[in-house]
Amino acid sequence: MNDFSLLSMLKQGWPVLSVLLLMSIFSTATFLDRWRALKRTRCDAKQFVRYVLRVIDERGLNAAMDYCSQHRLPISNAVLAILERIGNRESQQEALQHAIQYDLHQLESGVAALGTIASIAPFVGLFGTVVGIIKAFGSMAVNSGGGTEVVSAGIAEALVTTACGLLVAIPSVAAYNYCVHKIKALAQETDLAAYEVLSSLAERKEPPVWNGIRPGTKSAR
Repeated sequence: MNDFSLLSMLKQGWPVLSVLLLMSIFSTATFLDRWRALKRTRCDAKQFVRYVLRVIDERGLNAAMDYCSQHRLPISNAVLAILERIGNRESQQEALQHAIQYDLHQLESGVAALGTIASIAPFVGLFGTVVGIIKAFGSMAVNSGGGTEVVSAGIAEALVTTACGLLVAIPSVAAYNYCVHKIKALAQETDLAAYEVLSSLAERKEPPVWNGIRPGTKSAR
């Protein structure tokens, strides 16, 4: 059997292996970037909402809005969107959904690429294997006296690209599922916590004070 070494493997399938290497680097970089972005969103949404409601009761809307503005979190953006539309339940709900969708869009950046890499990496590796097998049978046809030793060595080297394709795809699938699950859970948590703000404001007999003036009233001259 021919010498099966790392150098011969690279010579046999370097075009496909180079593509898989680039896909692996991009997948890893994208996952680390999304992991850091998701880590920055970690927050106890319910506790945040309870504190905001307490600020509204004690210091008014302006103080609550200032507090939300100081945090770059999905829940703070959602609550701020609600408070900016105080007095109109329908517009508050629309603003809440828009704020959540905007944050989700930011977090989903690059996640689709992870899914694409996870889907096509095995096929890229399989393509390299097919090309390698074609070359192996071509070598056997040229060297008719080589027998199975010539083709078996070529097939063994060709199958390396399939293995590398799977090595790229499997972590990409795990990374894609992780990001999708975390983003979906974050959206649900934010929606449920922000809805508590909507319910609390709707249950109040009078709207909260904003700059010492209740919405819908005229300031005294």
